[in-house]
Amino acid sequence: MQRAIKLSVKPTWNEIEKARIESLQFLQSHGFSGDSIHSLTMVITELIENSIKYGYFDLRKDRVKVNISLDETNVTIEVSNPVTETTTDHLRRLDKTIQWIRGYQDPFEAYIERLKEVAKKPLKDEESGLGLVRIAYEGNGILDFFVSDDDLLNVSTVSNIRELRGEHHAQKGITYQ
Repeated sequence: MQRAIKLSVKPTWNEIEKARIESLQFLQSHGFSGDSIHSLTMVITELIENSIKYGYFDLRKDRVKVNISLDETNVTIEVSNPVTETTTDHLRRLDKTIQWIRGYQDPFEAYIERLKEVAKKPLKDEESGLGLVRIAYEGNGILDFFVSDDDLLNVSTVSNIRELRGEHHAQKGITYQ
């Protein structure tokens, strides 16, 4: 059975749902269900949305690339998109946000702090800044990124399969219905 899937997504909002469905089917075929699929497809769609928002899609052939791979213990999701020197402010914010999230012992703490910040924002403010924090907390993901020599931003998250399937939570006495 195929342990990885590669998707090429046009940088348009209506393409996100297609990628979500293909990802969902891939994850189901590998025994994921319920909360695990919801968490992982949320991670995928959040990363694709960020790619579309902050990527530089100059050519008609430019795409968001999505790679999902499984090994014995982890699910790795990597999303890449073209960038230029005009996106340096975004890259600085991305680095700052990832480092901020990593500064917390538990991503839940970062999630709560970001929710507090969002609650203080005016309603007209359209950017919540919750996406990466949701990935770390709800997707149990460790975030990272790099820019390749060919100007592709690669944002990845690695999630432990046991934690996604609730085994980690079950050990703490938490169960899912």
